[in-house]
Amino acid sequence: MTLLQFLRQARQVHLKYISGALSESPIYVVGNPSADLDSIVSAIIYSYCANNRLPIQSPRPHIPLLNLPNVLAGPELYRLRPEFVTALWSSTNLPALRSEDKFENNQHSAGNLLREHFLTVADFAQSLEDQKVLKQILTESVLVDWNALPYPSNHDKGFGSLTGLSGVSFRVLGCIDHHIDENYMPSAESLPKDQPLIIQPGPGSCASLITRELRQRGLWEETAEMAQVAKLALSAVLIDTSNLTAEGKVTDVDHEAVRSLRGQIKGQLEASTVEHKWEMEKFYNAVLSAKQNSLDLLTLDEVLDRDYKDWTETSQTSGKTVKMGFCSSVKPMRWIVQKAGKPEQFLDAALSFASSAEKDLDVLVVMTAFTASDGHFCRELFVGVARDNDTALEGVKAFVEQASSKFGLIEWSPLDGEGIPELTGNCLSALNQDFPLWRRLWVQTNAAGSRKQVAPLLRTAVANL
Repeated sequence: MTLLQFLRQARQVHLKYISGALSESPIYVVGNPSADLDSIVSAIIYSYCANNRLPIQSPRPHIPLLNLPNVLAGPELYRLRPEFVTALWSSTNLPALRSEDKFENNQHSAGNLLREHFLTVADFAQSLEDQKVLKQILTESVLVDWNALPYPSNHDKGFGSLTGLSGVSFRVLGCIDHHIDENYMPSAESLPKDQPLIIQPGPGSCASLITRELRQRGLWEETAEMAQVAKLALSAVLIDTSNLTAEGKVTDVDHEAVRSLRGQIKGQLEASTVEHKWEMEKFYNAVLSAKQNSLDLLTLDEVLDRDYKDWTETSQTSGKTVKMGFCSSVKPMRWIVQKAGKPEQFLDAALSFASSAEKDLDVLVVMTAFTASDGHFCRELFVGVARDNDTALEGVKAFVEQASSKFGLIEWSPLDGEGIPELTGNCLSALNQDFPLWRRLWVQTNAAGSRKQVAPLLRTAVANL
């Protein structure tokens, strides 16, 4: 079965389940709320290989569920995640194994294909509304690229719900993740047999861990159809590790994944009667370019929300909670501020984003990671207290004390060779103030410090107050 055949079938299985035509729930494979390339691809490749093969004693359908509560699959998904569509198009159309699988990498053609082949959280909610399903649904899931649902059950460990799907309760059967353990998952002994429980911080890409696990289980085959899956998996590994060059993010698991995936792709192309030259560097650059250029088409709110995660921590002494939101961007702060208009307008927009009913943040963090014109990989860090909350301010200041040396925080200046003198001065003035709300902007000289390192440090600083 080709990758697109599987994806179309998976969406149809979901619709049958919601309509009541299936007596048993499929297993939904859900990535994290940032819905970045690694998260989406991890859900797809695990679903493809586990579909009707796991659990071994009673195999069931697996459905990738894209964790986007406000985006229906279709043209809007293409606009917001063009790097994913580029990776999907290259994986399934160069070459296409069936004429029915051919589509163009543009908003009209790809938008129609996405609508027929994918399921987002918004689609799930829409299908419940269409079928007039009013009762609470209990279904089952496997988590990839995260290890805790945002709304856990107060009574049963491993149960919970997703943002945008309050009418659906998920029992989490397994997990494969490369972030810190949130202590949400039940023990391996209490999980159903044959379900994975792998929480291994370190590898740059969750897709690397999944590739290893599927190969070890004998679920990864050497076929022309699996070469499509290998390409898709490779796109996530390369993007999340900056083509295996990201300092502090690349492990042996990532190197082995790239070696095996690249070998399978080349082997299948050599065995194919279709003449096609494939180059990994060209493939990586095409996906990266789609990701970088996509931000030009987004509003500032969409830029901040595009790769976003949040956590809530409670001070162990005061019992007060602090909600922290982390935005990641592949464009520099200079670009983000210019998109807003000027530093003061960026600050207004950032505070509006943080105080929206959906986000309701106490602290907003914006992290940038990009390659400057001289080829140097750069990071910047902006941290702002979003409302009057003494615990949030104390936590942020405790974080800064540790982060300054750990992440090499120094006074900000443009890093991409395109600094505008008047903008530089204004940024330093407007984004480094104590009143009316505390905020700071730095260059982060330790480029190995990604969100996986920064977020836990801030969360711990708040929890330890």
